[in-house]
Amino acid sequence: MDPWGLTTSVLLACVLLLIFLSQWSQGLKKGKLPPGPTPLPFLGNLLQLDLKNMIASFSQLAEKYGSIYTVYFGSQRIVVLYGYKIMKEALIDQGDGFLDRGSNPIFDDVYKKTGVAFSDGETWKQMRRFSLMTLRNFGMGKRSIEERVQEEAQYLVEELRKTKGQPTDPNFILGWAPCNVICSILFHDRFKYNDEKFQYLMKLLNEFFQLLNSRWVQFYNLLPGFRVYLPGKHRVHFKIVKELKHFILERVKEHQKVLDPINPQDFIDCYLSKMQQEKDNPHSEFDLENLLMTGINLFIAGTETTSSTVRYGLLLILKHPDAQAKIHEEIDRVIGHNRAPSIKDRLAMPYLDAVIHEVQRFANIAPLNLAHAVTRDIHLQQYFLPKGTTIFPLLFPILFDSKEFPNPERFDPQHFLDKNGKFKKSDYFMAFSIGKRSCLGEGLARMELFLFFATILQKFTLKLVGDPNEISINTKLIGITCRPPFYEVCFLPR
Repeated sequence: MDPWGLTTSVLLACVLLLIFLSQWSQGLKKGKLPPGPTPLPFLGNLLQLDLKNMIASFSQLAEKYGSIYTVYFGSQRIVVLYGYKIMKEALIDQGDGFLDRGSNPIFDDVYKKTGVAFSDGETWKQMRRFSLMTLRNFGMGKRSIEERVQEEAQYLVEELRKTKGQPTDPNFILGWAPCNVICSILFHDRFKYNDEKFQYLMKLLNEFFQLLNSRWVQFYNLLPGFRVYLPGKHRVHFKIVKELKHFILERVKEHQKVLDPINPQDFIDCYLSKMQQEKDNPHSEFDLENLLMTGINLFIAGTETTSSTVRYGLLLILKHPDAQAKIHEEIDRVIGHNRAPSIKDRLAMPYLDAVIHEVQRFANIAPLNLAHAVTRDIHLQQYFLPKGTTIFPLLFPILFDSKEFPNPERFDPQHFLDKNGKFKKSDYFMAFSIGKRSCLGEGLARMELFLFFATILQKFTLKLVGDPNEISINTKLIGITCRPPFYEVCFLPR
C-alpha cells in the first residue's frame, strides 16, 4: 500500500475512535448513565448480542444490569427500559421528556421526520392531534368507522366462503380486510379484492414488510455509520415508499377536484380542508408531504399489525378447541346467527374479549416497541440521560410478566377474566404501548379485532389442517415485528 495511503487510513481510524470515545463519555461528564456492557469501538455491543434472538439478549442483560441499562449499536447509545415500573416512570410520570421518536436509520432516511409516526416536535404534535381528532370524530359524511369495519367484515366472510371448506392459507386474505378499512377511512371507498389497483397496493405493502423485516435492514439499522458502503438494496425500500406516495397522491388529486370543505367524506378531505384553512400561515405543518407520509403511516401500521394479530388469533383458537367452543356459545347466546356483530356486543361477551386480549398479549407482535428519544437532559431514577438519547421501551417483559400473568408462556384467556367470568382489565396490557406516543390507531384496531373475530366465528367453525401437536404456535421476531408461523385452516360454514 502507498505509505501516504496507509498513513491516511491510520489517521482516519484514530479520528473515528476519538469521536466514538467522546460520544461514549459524553453522558459521564454530566451524570451517571445507566450501567451496561463495555462497548467496542465502532461495533459497540453488537458482538455481545444475539441478532437472531434479541428478546433473549435483552432479557439476559436485564438479569445482569437491572430494569434500566445502556447498550451501544455501533456508536449509537441506547437506553433500554425493561419492566412495568420503569416504563411507567418514564413514559407516564415523565412522559413529556420522552416524546421524540428515537433514531431508526431506515425510517430516518425514508420519512425524513415527516408524517405522524416518525416525526418530532411541532410536526408530530400537529399531525398527531389532527389524526386523533379525525379518527375519533369519524361521524363525517354519512358513515361511521364501525359501519365501515362491519361492512368489510362481511366482505371478508364472503371471500372465506369461496374457499368451500378446503385447506386455505389465510395470510393474504386476512390482510385484505384491514387494508381496505384504511382505504375506506382515507379515500371514502373500498376496493374489490380482485381490483388491480388494490392488488398492486397489497403487493407494495407486502414487499415493504418483507424488506423491513429482513436481516439486511437489521444490519442497516445496527450499523448506520456504514450504510453509505452497503449495496443498493436500500434503494428498493425507498422505491416502494415512492410508489406508495404516488398511489396516495393520485387519490389526493381526485379529492382536490371535488372537495367540499363543509361536508368532508374522509381523512383526505379533512386534511385538504385544514390545508386551505392554514394556507396563509407560513409555519403551517399541513402540507402535501405530511399528508402523503401520514397516509403511508396509517397503511403500514393499520394493515400489518391487525392482520398478523388476526392470523395468529385464529391459529391459537385452532390449537385450543375448548376456546373455540366457548366463543361459539357466547356468540350464539348474545348475537345469534343472523345479526351482524356490533361493538356494543363486546360488553356482553367477556370471554371473546378476554381471548382477543390474550391473543394480543401472547402474540407479542411488536415486542421491542418503537424507539423513543429524550427531548431534554433528564434524570430517571438515579441516572442521567442526555438529550437525544434513544430509548428502547420494551413491551415483551411486561406482556410476559409472570407476577401479573401466571404461566405467561401459556395461552390462557383466564389472564383477563375474574373468578366470576367477568372481563378483568390489566395495567400490564401494553400491546399498544403507553404514553403520549402510544399507538395512534388503538381505538380502530380494538374495534377491528373484535368485529373481525366475532364475524368470522359467527359464520365458521375453524378446522386445523394436520396434526395439532406438530403445528408450532411460536412467533419469530424478524426485524421489528413478530409474525405467526405458516399454517392452513378450513373454514367450515356453521
